[in-house]
Amino acid sequence: MPEGDTVWQAARRLHEALAGKALTRSDFRVPKYATVDLAGRRVLSTVPRGKHLLTRFEGGLTLHTHLRMEGAWKVYGTGERWRGGPAHQIRAILATADRTAVGYRLQVLELLRTTEEERVVGHLGPDLLGPDWDPERALARLLADPARPLGEALLDQRNLAGIGNIYKSELCFLLGVTPWLPVGALPADRAERLPGLAQRLLEANRDRPVRRTTGLRHHDLFVYGRAPRPCLRCHTSVRVA
Repeated sequence: MPEGDTVWQAARRLHEALAGKALTRSDFRVPKYATVDLAGRRVLSTVPRGKHLLTRFEGGLTLHTHLRMEGAWKVYGTGERWRGGPAHQIRAILATADRTAVGYRLQVLELLRTTEEERVVGHLGPDLLGPDWDPERALARLLADPARPLGEALLDQRNLAGIGNIYKSELCFLLGVTPWLPVGALPADRAERLPGLAQRLLEANRDRPVRRTTGLRHHDLFVYGRAPRPCLRCHTSVRVA
């Protein structure tokens, strides 16, 4: 499942390509919306909410999508060859006069009234890259279940929205704890650092083509995907479980 910074970048690409323009074509390749045609409607915006994408159209409609593990939105210019995968994996097409956005392998795709967006994203905790970011509320939600492993609590989007397996692993390393440590056993000084550190990591990477947490040349990540290579600090082999 993509991290919050990846979804933020996808929202920006869609917004820059479509916002303010009228659709010349819409095609939803799921049975429930197979007959829906939004051609002629102006795209108002695409915004991220945690790992969810909300594309809003005039007339009070919102397209809610989620990439899950394999989904992707690709944007193409007029006449450009589509390269996101075979045609049978396309779930949505939104086209304007000069840009076409193609949604591949989208596991969540639904049209709803814009006034009903809270129905699909209202359960989420504070968004690390959103205007509602609140570190105190995020920490309170994380600490609400002291026996829960820290890694599980970080991945629970109801606590704070935007962390996936990569940031979970990197955050635990930077805090000097394992993902299996009960949240309640996290030292108070590290617990206080956690929300701000998480937000800074995502903020620093939202505009980067390659995610980096180390600040080191030639090494992008401290631990995620690096087993069994040596730790960049103590040189002990990184282990995965």
